[in-house]
This record gives sequence, C-alpha cells and structure tokens, in this order.
Amino acid sequence: MPTRSEEMLMDLWMSLLLLVWITCVPSVSMTPITGQSRSTQTGGSAAMASGLGEGQRLLSRTKRGWVWNQMFVLEEFSGPDPILVGRLHTDLDVGGKSIKYVLAGEGAGTIFAINELTGDIHAMKRLDREEKAEYTLTAQVINADTDEPLEPPSEFIIKVQDINDNPPQFLEGPYRASVAEMSAVGTSVTTVTATDADDPVYGNSAKLVYSILQGQPYFSVDPNSATIKVALNDMDREMRDEYLVVIQAKDMGGHMGGLSGTTSLTVTLIDINDNPPKFSKSLYEFVISEDLPLGKMGGKVKANDRDYGENAKSTYSIIEGDDQGVFEIITDAQTQEGILKLKKPLDFETKKAYTLKVEATNVLPEYSSTAHFKDTATVKITVDDSDEPPVFSKPMYLLEVNENAPINTVIGTVTARDPDSSKSTVRYFIDRHTDLERQFNINVDDGKITLAKPLDRETDMWHNITVTATEVGNHSPISRAIVAIRVMDINDNAPEFATEYEAYLCENGKPGQVIQTISAVDKDDPIQGHYFNYRLVPEMLNNPNFTIKNNQDNSISVLAKHDTFRRQKQEMYFLPIIVTDNGQPPMSSTNTLTIRVCGCSKEGIVQSCNVEAYVLPIGLSMGALIAILACIILLLVIVVLFVTLRRHKNEPLIIKDDEDVRENIIRYDDEGGGEEDTEAFDIATLQNPDGINGYLPRKDIKPDLQFMPRAGQHSGPNGVDVDEFINVRLHEADNDPTAPPYDSIQIYGYEGRGSVAGSLSSLETVSSDSDQNFDYLREWGPRFRRLGELYSVGESDRET
Repeated sequence: MPTRSEEMLMDLWMSLLLLVWITCVPSVSMTPITGQSRSTQTGGSAAMASGLGEGQRLLSRTKRGWVWNQMFVLEEFSGPDPILVGRLHTDLDVGGKSIKYVLAGEGAGTIFAINELTGDIHAMKRLDREEKAEYTLTAQVINADTDEPLEPPSEFIIKVQDINDNPPQFLEGPYRASVAEMSAVGTSVTTVTATDADDPVYGNSAKLVYSILQGQPYFSVDPNSATIKVALNDMDREMRDEYLVVIQAKDMGGHMGGLSGTTSLTVTLIDINDNPPKFSKSLYEFVISEDLPLGKMGGKVKANDRDYGENAKSTYSIIEGDDQGVFEIITDAQTQEGILKLKKPLDFETKKAYTLKVEATNVLPEYSSTAHFKDTATVKITVDDSDEPPVFSKPMYLLEVNENAPINTVIGTVTARDPDSSKSTVRYFIDRHTDLERQFNINVDDGKITLAKPLDRETDMWHNITVTATEVGNHSPISRAIVAIRVMDINDNAPEFATEYEAYLCENGKPGQVIQTISAVDKDDPIQGHYFNYRLVPEMLNNPNFTIKNNQDNSISVLAKHDTFRRQKQEMYFLPIIVTDNGQPPMSSTNTLTIRVCGCSKEGIVQSCNVEAYVLPIGLSMGALIAILACIILLLVIVVLFVTLRRHKNEPLIIKDDEDVRENIIRYDDEGGGEEDTEAFDIATLQNPDGINGYLPRKDIKPDLQFMPRAGQHSGPNGVDVDEFINVRLHEADNDPTAPPYDSIQIYGYEGRGSVAGSLSSLETVSSDSDQNFDYLREWGPRFRRLGELYSVGESDRET
C-alpha cells in the first residue's frame, strides 16, 4: 500500500491536473471566434438593402475561421495513455463536409499527434521543461478528399508546465572562508549560492530557503540571502582554529514536499594579537668570562607568545641594571629569542656581577601605539675571572733621540701592569719584525729602551717598533704597544752646491756681468731654518778675474771683473767657494765652480766654447772635419768591396767533375785490403757456423744453463748463406733460456740476400775493369744516371 507521503503527493498531482484542466481546456478547445468567412454579397437586393447604387460593390472584412494562442501540457507526466493537450475545431466542421486537421512544426508527428477527424492533440512522450520549455506548431484544415486547404494555417504554442522535479544545487561548493578570531556576533563570513533548474516564475518550485545542518552554535545563515555570519562571541583561535559548517538549500519555500541540496563550508579563524608574551622563566643566570670579545653572545632569553606569525614577534630591551651600557639585547628573527651581547669589555677586578631586568614587548597593531603586551624577567650575570694580558700605561709611546746619541743611550721607558689580582711580574720584549736592523734594545725587567746602533736622521727620521709585554708565569697572554721614535736633527752635514754648476763666460762680455747664480742645500733641518754664508777661499780673496755678490736670499752671483777673457789665452777657470751654515757648531764645505770662456754672438748667445775652433781653417769646425773623415773611410770601404767582388766574378763558373756534388756522389779513393783485409770484421765467424759444436756462447751475460742446439738447424761447414745462418741463430736465441732479455739488446742489421740489380762489388767477379760495361747503369733510373756517366767517362779516358 502507498505510504502517507505518496498519497499526499498523488493528491497534489490530481489537484494540479484538475486545476489545469478546468482553467485551460475550456479556453483552448475549438471555439470559433467568428463563423466561416462569409462570401461577399452582391446583387440588387443587397444593394438596395444597403442603400447603395447600382454598380457599387459591397465590401466586407475577411476573417479567420479560428485562431489559437497557447496550449499547456504538464511535464514529466507518465500515464498509460497519451495525455490530451487540447482540441482544434473550426466552424467549417458542420457534419456534412469531409475535412481533415493537419499539424506541423516542432515535435509534430513525434512528440505531438493530432486526430485528423476530431482535432484532438495528444502528447506522445514524457516532456521535460528543463530541456525545452515550449513548442511552436502550425494547424491547418484541409479537404479530406482533395487535400486542398480550406483555411490558411494558424500558428500556436504548446508550453510545458513546470513541476518541482529538480533539487537545489551548490555549483561552486565546497567552500572555504576565514574570519578574524574574537569577531562580534553577526560578523559576515561569506555568502553561498544555490541554483534550482525549475521555473522560478511558476509556483514555488525554485523558491529556496537556506538553513545550517552542522556548525551551530558558532555560525548562522540568513535563510533568504545565504549569508554565513558569526553566531558566538569570543571565538579564540588558540583554542580552535577551524570549523566545518554544513548548509542546506530547500525549494518550495522550505515547505514539506520540497527538494533540498547541501554543501560544506570550512571556516578558518584568522589570528589577531590578543595574547601577551610570557617568559618561560622569571630568573635567568649566566656566567660570562671577562675576556669575552665585544659583540659576542653572552646568553639567551625567550618569551613565548601564543599568537601566530607577526603577532607573535616580541621586542626585547634592558630596562634596569645596566647604567654603564655594558650589555645590549637584540631579537633573533628566526627563533624570537633575546640575544644578550657585550657592548663594553668586562673587568672582573672592577665589577664581578650584574643584575639586569629584561622586558619583552608585543605591540597591538589594532589599538593605539601606547597599548602593549609585555612581560619582564631578571637576568643575573656573574663575571668569570680570566688570565688577562698585561696592560700598557699608554697604547702608543712617542720618544725622541738625537742622531748623534751614543750607543746604549736610554731613549725612553714603557710600562705595563698585570690587571689580574695576582699582579704577576711583567717582562718586555721588542718585536724584531718591526726592528729588522736591531737598532734598539729593551730591558726585559723595567722596559727601558736603549740605542743599539748609531742613527742618522737624514736616512730615517722615524722608527716605529712594537713592544710586547707578557707575565712571568704565563707567556700566552701578550699585549702590544707601538713605540714611535723620532730622530732629532743635529748639525752634522755641511752645505753644498744645489747642483754641479758649469758657468759660461763670453769673450766680449762687459765687466760686472753675472756669470752664474749659485744656491746651496743642507741635509740638516735646523729649527730656525737655513742661512748660508758664501766666501771665496783665502787664496782667492784678491782674485783679479771674478768676484761674488750676496743676493740676500741664500744665493750669490758670480761676476766678471774685466772683459779681456780670451780662449786662446785660457779656456777654463776654476773658482773655489766656501759655503757655511748657521748651525751649532757651524759646518762648511768648499765647492768649485767651473767657468768656460766661450765665443758669443752680439746678443750674448754662446756659440762655441772650444779652443780648437781658432786653429782650424776658416769655415771648418771640428764637427765638419769629423764628417769629412767619415766620408773618406766610407769611400775606402766601398772600393775594397768592389775589388773583392770583381775578383770573385773572374773565377770560372764550371765545376770540375771531382768537385761536382750536385748529385750527392761521394768518392772514396781508399779501396781497402779486399778479401785479405780482416781487421775490420772477422769473416771466419760467419763462415764457421759450427763454432764449438755449432753453439757460440754469449759474452755479455753468464748463462746459468748449458744450452745445446738441436741438430739440423745450422748450415754446413762451408756454408756462406748469411741469411740462413742469422735465421738459425735467431731461432736459437728465441728458444735459449739463458739468452736475453736480461741485460743486453741483440740487433740484426742484415739486409737480405741481395738487390734486383745484383751486387756492385768487384770482390767476387772474375772480369777486370776493362771488360766491364756500365751502360746498364743508365737504365736504373735517374738516381744511377750520374754514376753511369762517371764510369763511362773513365772508360773513354783509358781508351784515350
């Protein structure tokens, strides 16, 4: 039996069908709007009735026999018989006539069928409005006998009437959204949207209502707009950071019998800075050695924050206990730890412990800048004593010493102390890398620096050495100090001419003319500056030729006393001048000025300073004579070369036959001793292959085994076939266990039995030279052509 819900659904369907039938069928059944189109009335009675004159025509409007607008059919109907959609009827159907209804258009004959006699239209198939909502068809009445149309075709529409057969769908689900933690109730999270394929105009099939199936009491949904909102106060991300919400959409306005669809929404809570930092301990204790370098880490503290990301970052600072600024604390960006570092060196002897108060601060970005989350902790630091190096009283010492100071003069003293409580004795040393010449010494006990070698300020004005200090008991900790020693100047260098002057004096000069301006230099550097005194040597005080004049600027001018200087009389003069400085004691030196007498032009320009110019012919100087001599020598060389070339040119160009080596033929006149010449090679060795039973022992090694060759492998007693002999010996050597390779190399240079041309030797021939014909040598090719010519020439000579 059907259930209660099925009965209610069937009642609903029946009521819906009845309503459609009552409202639609009477209106869509064939009801003529007018009758068949009336014929146009003509004739006199008609004219009279209408009051028209004869010959006038009475016109009337032609009307359709029937007109259709729309028909309706319910979708998804699945009865046993085709469903009646509507009936077509015309006023021409009066019983006596034979008419037929014809249907054409969308679905005609397949989806819709018409009764040709009654005009009833039936739906033959199950229709779906979501596939096609309406069909346009054309109806026409024709003569059943002749198939001639009785009326023009009429177009009408069959609409598929919707039923609630499609559930709502969330096409973009599942959804993800986020909302800040601690959001107020009613804060919008997101909006979800469902769609329904049913007709939104007809009935409530597409009217949706939204509700939450899962996710309460945290979230709520607006039933009409599907907006998800926060429904609970103080949702804390640190307690729970993600929620799953299931949302339902139901059509038919949410009433019973409607269809529904669901989707899921994952809501993530966004972190806000709502938790303060908190130190894991209230007291931190560190022990730091006093020799910890500056900038190095001395300890770490950590304040934890339950927030996430940027909201969990803290800033550390020292708020108490560091009045001298010895420490600093920075934040490690990776671990969010506070790193304690040294800004100033620690000294156990000065202060042995520090107590600091450290604060971790977290700023709330959504509030004012004065609102902070903070926490504090105490840090106790104990300074550990270490063996420190000695400390010099000064980082740099400046000492002075005169350059004439004697050896072992005390230049100055450096001092250092042990900063440790033990107060160990300090020893001093000079770093010899800074005093390679060992010019200074230092007393290891009291730090007095003495002179070890004489100094010269003019060579080195400054000496920079490094002094080291160590403790007596421990030499590892070393401290260093720079000692700059300035060499003080004394007047130990005499002044001298600034350069090697060479003056020129014109023969036609006037008395009192300035020959040369002289200045002096001094390697010393007096505090008051230089002042030089110039004078002639006592022997030259009454010099008849030259005198000097002080220019009041540490320079003098040399003047000529007369104008009678001649190169023929004296070409060069030497003028000694004494230069004295103003040092204590004064230093002086004698410098000689060389003065040359020269011939000058009228304008005073020097032209020649050599006396030889006067003894040469007029117009010829020494340079011209040298040029003439060079030309003569060159001509002589050319003549000698020409004579030599002429002599070589007269020699004959024809080379004698004995001297012609163009074919690389070398003649040897030493013919040797022939067969009797046995000094170069002992031929008996090759002609006596038997030797000692056919075996010749090697002399380069001492064989360990006695090897006996196999019989039949050597030549006969009178054998002269060297090729066979060597092959036999080679075979024996290859099979001899006492033979190389040990410590020698055996080389066989035998070239074979002979050449194609035969032997050229005359040792075994019975003919004499006079009987020998050498014409065949010409046929051996170009390499033997010259040899044939030589032998042919020899025969002709003998015949001659």
